[in-house]
Amino acid sequence: MRNLYLALDVETRDEAFHLLNRFSNRPAVKVGMELFYREGARFIEELVDLGYPVFLDVKVHDIPETTRRTMRQIGRLGVAVTNVHTLGGEKMMRYALDGLRMESDTTRLIGVTQLTSTDERMMQTELGIAGRLDLAVIRQATLAKRAGLDGVVASVQEARMIHQELGDTFMTVTPGIRLGGTDDDQVRVATPHEASRAGVHSIVVGRPITRAADPVTMYDQFMKEWGQTYETNR
Repeated sequence: MRNLYLALDVETRDEAFHLLNRFSNRPAVKVGMELFYREGARFIEELVDLGYPVFLDVKVHDIPETTRRTMRQIGRLGVAVTNVHTLGGEKMMRYALDGLRMESDTTRLIGVTQLTSTDERMMQTELGIAGRLDLAVIRQATLAKRAGLDGVVASVQEARMIHQELGDTFMTVTPGIRLGGTDDDQVRVATPHEASRAGVHSIVVGRPITRAADPVTMYDQFMKEWGQTYETNR
């Protein structure tokens, strides 16, 4: 199922629900590190109990055994999707999946490739990864699939190549989605329509919606360009 995950880019539970209570239905949501570290597991369980499909975006990246233990705890939360960082390597990803499956058969595990704030120059000069950025992403996505993961987080620019190499059913989840230009810290951005044409399975949108004067109207605009519908009360 294709989703637009609304990134809850706020600091507290109260701020999150102040935003979510504007919606008549239960949009899929992404909870990142800022909010998770503040509010913790109980907040995630509350969202799940209320019927929100949750993408828990904490990018677990540690030694294999620590990762397995961490993912076992995440598996108990009932989230729809969570993630690890592919730079931890194939063994770490396999251990992560093993820990997750100890508690959940339904939570999907995806791997972060290169952040959408990373460009090729930064990857080569600061991170020391040689070659083209898109090929680095494909290598990381291939490792993720080999480890048994359900998909990866990548930009729209790499999604089409990922599907060509790894198949249409291998999930791609794409942040950095904007309706137009951007002046924030995202570098590799795209519109919802471009994401749809690239075969992306789900997109993540935060600040363009959460910081809008009317978040529900802005959410509707993203959904329409994404090719989905969402019934809201005005």
